[in-house]
Amino acid sequence: MLFYHVLIFVGSFAILFFSSNFLVGGLTKLSKFIGWKEFVVSFLVMAFATTIPNFFIGIISALNKVPELSFSDVVGTNIADLTLVIALSALVSKMGLSVPSRTVQGSSLFTIGVAVFPLILIQDGTLSRLDGILLLGAFAAYIAWLFNKKERFEKIYDGTSEKLTLKFFTKNIVLLFCSILLLVVSSHGIVKSAVFFSGFLRLPLSLIGILIVGLGTALPELSFTLQAARKSQDWMIVGDVMGSVIMTATLVLGIVALICPIKIVDFQPFAIGRIFLIISAIFFLLFIRSGRKITRREALFLLGIYITFVLVEILSK
Repeated sequence: MLFYHVLIFVGSFAILFFSSNFLVGGLTKLSKFIGWKEFVVSFLVMAFATTIPNFFIGIISALNKVPELSFSDVVGTNIADLTLVIALSALVSKMGLSVPSRTVQGSSLFTIGVAVFPLILIQDGTLSRLDGILLLGAFAAYIAWLFNKKERFEKIYDGTSEKLTLKFFTKNIVLLFCSILLLVVSSHGIVKSAVFFSGFLRLPLSLIGILIVGLGTALPELSFTLQAARKSQDWMIVGDVMGSVIMTATLVLGIVALICPIKIVDFQPFAIGRIFLIISAIFFLLFIRSGRKITRREALFLLGIYITFVLVEILSK
């Protein structure tokens, strides 16, 4: 039985990783076909694509009455995004991550506020349906802010050199649907296996969610940002990461809480995760607003935060 669940767990993450990459690639190409702007692609399309694994895991966990897995997944993913993903992207990029955009600078403040908002709401041990509505309201406020400046919609995204034809469009639409179907299947396998490991190893489900599931759902985003870093598309990296943090903390958790309110029984893994999420958010904000770039030295510091977080979570058990 153990070998069977290990196989399902590993296989589900492999499917999730590759299907997410296909989804990101398909949406990128469709963005070019439709003529969407760079701003929309960076802050919405790519962020939405890389958030879909968290979304499906959240829906499946809520339907299986274990919504705390979704909450821990979001906490773990957001810590990884603000430290591991940004750090490795800055190290791969030629001269660190340059973020001169006013939109990026403005979004950084909102990102940090939203990242800790669910932690404030769940102080009483429950993320209720009312809390879910508040989170969805925060997401709506962010979208309204994003779209209130005309200059953000001037530059067309030029992410592919393929010939734009109806066949090209149809092929990528089919690819999107197949990728989403695989994501549903893989998310179901991950949730079921995580619940089994929690009981078998006598570990809190939240700990498995924060350390393993959270890192796993961040891998597709890491893959995309590393590719963008090699092409020096810094605006894509930072826009994607901040958009992803905002969407998981508001849209994903808001929908999950509406389906099934999230109740935290064992708060210890979250206590550590909460501390490190706040630390990650603060240093991400400081680095991104100092000199409007994240240097290699700052990247190594962020990487150190993530490694310390993992070690503290493991050693605490």
